[in-house]
Amino acid sequence: MRMRLLWRRAAAALGIYGSALLGILASIVAARELSKIDFSRFALVFAATSLLQLFLDLTIEEVVVKYGNRYAARADWGRFHRLIRLSIRIKLAGGLLGTVGVAVVAFASPWIWSLGGIRGALLVAGLIPLIQAPEGIASALLLLRNRYDIRGGLLTWSMALRLAATAIGASFGLVQAFIAIVIAQVVSTVTSSVVAYLAYRRYPRRDVEPLAEHSREVRAFAVQSTIGSGLSSLRTLLPTVLVGMVAKPEDIGYFRIAQAPQTAFASLSAPARLVLLAEQTRDIEHGRADRAYRLLWRYIAATFVAAAVLVPAAWYVTPALVPAIYGHRYAGAINPTRLILIAASVQLVFGWTKSFPVSIGRPGLRTAGQLVEIVAMIPLVVVLGSMYGATGAAAGVVGSSLALGLFWIVNLSRLRLHTVSAGAAT
Repeated sequence: MRMRLLWRRAAAALGIYGSALLGILASIVAARELSKIDFSRFALVFAATSLLQLFLDLTIEEVVVKYGNRYAARADWGRFHRLIRLSIRIKLAGGLLGTVGVAVVAFASPWIWSLGGIRGALLVAGLIPLIQAPEGIASALLLLRNRYDIRGGLLTWSMALRLAATAIGASFGLVQAFIAIVIAQVVSTVTSSVVAYLAYRRYPRRDVEPLAEHSREVRAFAVQSTIGSGLSSLRTLLPTVLVGMVAKPEDIGYFRIAQAPQTAFASLSAPARLVLLAEQTRDIEHGRADRAYRLLWRYIAATFVAAAVLVPAAWYVTPALVPAIYGHRYAGAINPTRLILIAASVQLVFGWTKSFPVSIGRPGLRTAGQLVEIVAMIPLVVVLGSMYGATGAAAGVVGSSLALGLFWIVNLSRLRLHTVSAGAAT
């Protein structure tokens, strides 16, 4: 049993790493196939679509995982099936809202960004939120079955399809690239939905029952999850949109390339954060706060050492690596990439802040930290981006990451005292 669990965790980690690598490769292919300005358009359309998709959608997946597990443990299958069906409808409604939002932005784009020629691509990309919506519920259903391995495989499959679509479509042009991506998303969604349906069929069938007195609790949890995921998405997506508003068109492409270390470092810590969430929550709930903090400090020490080794090495090779991968025409991305390396390392070390507040029952602190980061990021990126382009925007991201780190340095000792006191009282 333990070997099976270890295999599933390892497969999930490989899936996460594989999907991140394929996503970076898709950006590289787009940068090489498209013209310099079209790649900036590609980056802006992708960021705007993803931002609206995540911001207008209701994050119902975490609700499915939490309450689906609760109902399954109690054999409350009537409410279980009600939760799943309700979640599917809500997710589809959120996807439709995201599609409408992108369409509105597409027609308003000439008044938002100085970079023209993105309306058609936005209208095509706007189909993605609706088409992709079922994937969220499919992923949650697989997590309910503890099939992290299958979920990881589907993540890799989805990004492999997107990479192939980008390679084929971008060779014809910007709009054609997004047409191909939409087709790839249809295939990915159908695959995930079929696999998840097979997993769902294994649950006992019962007549659907209303959530009744649980409705308010479920709604509150969904709102908190949506706020948290929405703020988290702003970290990587909003800066690109802001750069498009205040900087030169080519700076959008430079900044998109510079974000590769951010994506890589976030993926590096993702499996560890998944383990932290599970194990630290269990330790806190059993009154073992000291054990939870020892695990926390081990994570901080390990990531600090990793950052201390990786960042100087990456800083040194960046001037040769960026032109070699993306082409010499993107040499303007070298300095922004070096700065984002610093921001990514800070975010790696403080990656525990996404899970630990939830483990100790203080999700509001996670939201507060995210707000501090966003409030610092917006003016820094806008002001520095307007003055120094992509390099200035990257410096703004560094500043906001340091603000997040300072927030948690100040609050960590208070958090420990609160947790230990609560554990003693229990």
